[in-house]
Amino acid sequence: MRRLLIFVLPALALILAGCHSAGASSPAAQSATPSQVAAAGGAPAAAPPSASPPPSPPPVLRPGMRGHAVRVLQRRLAALKYYPGRVNGRFGSDTLEAVWAFQETQGLHPRNAVSPAMQRALASPQRPKVLVSHVSTAGGRYFCSTNGCGNPVTPTGDFTTLSFMPGRVTVPLGEMYNPVFFIGTIYAIHGDTHVPRRPASHGCVRIPIRLASFFHTLVPIPGTPVYIRSGRA
Repeated sequence: MRRLLIFVLPALALILAGCHSAGASSPAAQSATPSQVAAAGGAPAAAPPSASPPPSPPPVLRPGMRGHAVRVLQRRLAALKYYPGRVNGRFGSDTLEAVWAFQETQGLHPRNAVSPAMQRALASPQRPKVLVSHVSTAGGRYFCSTNGCGNPVTPTGDFTTLSFMPGRVTVPLGEMYNPVFFIGTIYAIHGDTHVPRRPASHGCVRIPIRLASFFHTLVPIPGTPVYIRSGRA
């Protein structure tokens, strides 16, 4: 899958998607102690104490779940500069998008769950120095508009923020929320209610709508550098 990396400096990095267990070594053999040797008169030696059972693995967290474990996950993601939405113990779309962003930046296989491997990575992650968000860019599907037909493309290169339009802005291909434009008034980073893990936009950079409610306050407009790079997952 084609992947784009969008860096908006200095405030935000927008990342688009893309274990082994160590066996316990056996204890070293030890020489018998007097308590392990049969006592006089043929009494059997005392059995050594049994080892404690290994701790059970942490539960897999999935969208729709609620509770303390989800709240702990949200707090950890927020502390690491990912945006999980409100810390309310509910695994909703904002938390899922933060999970996707974490998985991408940590080199984990993207999935709609928090696996034991991801929970280990949360304990010792590669820490970003900026807020990180999941995004969705051009979907590559043929479409037509009042300006003609073609395949959508999100341009790569070095740009800067140019202008901001507050609220919901209607355009020929749909609606943008709080768009921050970086090429004329055509290409923007904007909020959307549909920000899937796959590419889905008509060329703009979609970000979660809750993040879009304050994204424009994080980056000076105009003049903040926007770097868009292409790669493959």
